[in-house]
Amino acid sequence: MEPPDRIVSISELRRSTGERGTRMYVAYKSLVYDVTDCLRWRSGLHEGLHFPGQDLTAELGEAPHLEEILKRPCVMVVGTLES
Repeated sequence: MEPPDRIVSISELRRSTGERGTRMYVAYKSLVYDVTDCLRWRSGLHEGLHFPGQDLTAELGEAPHLEEILKRPCVMVVGTLES
């Protein structure tokens, strides 16, 4: 699946934390994902380790799961993170 043509700025990613009604975004390998509807992100802190609004590329290697987790139905690709 091709990501949408949308470019997400780093400042937009950082603002997308779920606060004040915003969606919760995370980035991984230059793609931005909306995890708002995922049960394990509902508290705004994933497994007590990861916050929305961040690039998690460096952190996913320490997770007990692989990047396939980003293919779950509750995760939506939003676009590409600005370089």
